[in-house]
Amino acid sequence: MMMNNTLAQLRDLKLAGMASAVEEQLSSAASTALSFEERLALMVDREVHHRDDKRRAALMKRAGLKYPQACVEDVDSKPGRGFERSSLMSLALSRWVEDGTAILVTGPTGSGKSWLACALAQYACRRGHSALYLRVPRLAEDLRVLHGNGGFGRWLAAVARTDVLLLDDWGLAAMDGPTRADLMEVIDDRAGTRPTIVTSQLPVEHWHAWIGDATAADAILDRLLSRSHRLNLKGKSMRPSKAAVVNIEGSDTTAPQDTAAA
Repeated sequence: MMMNNTLAQLRDLKLAGMASAVEEQLSSAASTALSFEERLALMVDREVHHRDDKRRAALMKRAGLKYPQACVEDVDSKPGRGFERSSLMSLALSRWVEDGTAILVTGPTGSGKSWLACALAQYACRRGHSALYLRVPRLAEDLRVLHGNGGFGRWLAAVARTDVLLLDDWGLAAMDGPTRADLMEVIDDRAGTRPTIVTSQLPVEHWHAWIGDATAADAILDRLLSRSHRLNLKGKSMRPSKAAVVNIEGSDTTAPQDTAAA
């Protein structure tokens, strides 16, 4: 009864990890051979890991990644993709977040740009950094709403505080003047201090023309390119094809497909 009360108190104090460690020690005969200090150290260690796990889960949820399951360990780096696994892992394990290094991922449609970018952002979350996924073609409408309800300033400040910003599908649709100005503010707040990951079907040399306004393009690209790492993906589409075959009765059959992580 006393231990039940103790466990309940630990959970009331939001020490769920420690409570779990106590229960495990009670059910393990081997724990009786440990000293009080050793058992206490194990309980505290469990609580620390429990809180770290909760923090990482919260970071992943707030990031809103398109592919939350993407991870650098699963990236397909077969020959012809334009990069080597060793170089990608070297980048992921480096201080690119702390150093504010932008990562520019380009390549044809279906080459795995978004998946790879999400894998890098996911790994940053696993290391305790915050991240945010934004799809550029939707940004104009989202920004109009924020300006309309007076929330743009708070949103801009929150994005500036985010460790890793992922801008997906850069250059996929035309950009209007107000969106260009807002994007300039976003990029300027982060330049040299916090990294931005950009994915685009457009080669980097065409970004200036896509941005449109020469002055704004110069400013945005100067901030993005001055400290950046480029990944130019190649090869055929990694997306599974879904060619349905209609039989004489009118029902659809789909051939088995091979899938790949990125």
